[in-house]
Amino acid sequence: MTDHYGTLGITPEATPQEIEAAYRRIALQRGWEDGFWRELRDAYDVLSNPQERARYDSERDGAAELIKKRKSRNPVDRLFPNLPHGWRVALDWIVTIVGAVAIVLAIKTWVVNPYRIPSSSMEPTLHCAHPDLGCEASISDRVLACRICYTLHSPHRGDIAVFRTPPLAKTKCGAGGTFVKRIIGLPGETVQDKPGGWIYINGRKLNEPYIRPDRRMEDSNFGTWTVPKGQYFMMGDNRGSSCDSRVWGAVPRKNMIGEVFATYWPPSRISFH
Repeated sequence: MTDHYGTLGITPEATPQEIEAAYRRIALQRGWEDGFWRELRDAYDVLSNPQERARYDSERDGAAELIKKRKSRNPVDRLFPNLPHGWRVALDWIVTIVGAVAIVLAIKTWVVNPYRIPSSSMEPTLHCAHPDLGCEASISDRVLACRICYTLHSPHRGDIAVFRTPPLAKTKCGAGGTFVKRIIGLPGETVQDKPGGWIYINGRKLNEPYIRPDRRMEDSNFGTWTVPKGQYFMMGDNRGSSCDSRVWGAVPRKNMIGEVFATYWPPSRISFH
């Protein structure tokens, strides 16, 4: 629809006198331009006639409202087009907050979830806080675990993983629930912990650059274990202070929650694993 008010350079509230004055002024300024004279004359003929102007304003307002509705992508506007502005703003905030909470919960449930390191079993790879025995830091590390990763691929040896402990862990370690340790043995393998703290997998020494020599020498829980099919043998990097699969057995695949891929707190400890 042609904007007659724009052609004359006036507002929709202009009086008949203002319409007349605008027409004469613009006719003197731009009447000589090719094609503009007809546009100017059409605008004047419509707006100077009260009946024509009323009909034009009605059509113009209807078109503007239609354009507004078409441009709106807000679901609240689409569902409640006649809702008062105040209610619409309140409902929009409610929808936004509920949506944000739902997204956060979905991410925590299926994608990424944070965890705090409560004990020294993974020192010095992951720190726990003083005054707990064996902890090296004043603030416990906070880590992020990829919950979706183990639905996309099988756990790998060397992964730092979050998992639900078998029932025996609570009896043997005095604590159960969710642990963070490293995957050492895969399903069907034979794991040996020999004097000196060296780990052997199916008779071959495992290269473990993440174990500090002094921590390795503290290891005294020697033995040989066969990992059942569909289960994983978990051990802490702080071998002498880790209550792990050597004590309470292997972890079923269904108990594996996710792979730890980053430390995000404290800032000085930010890193990827």
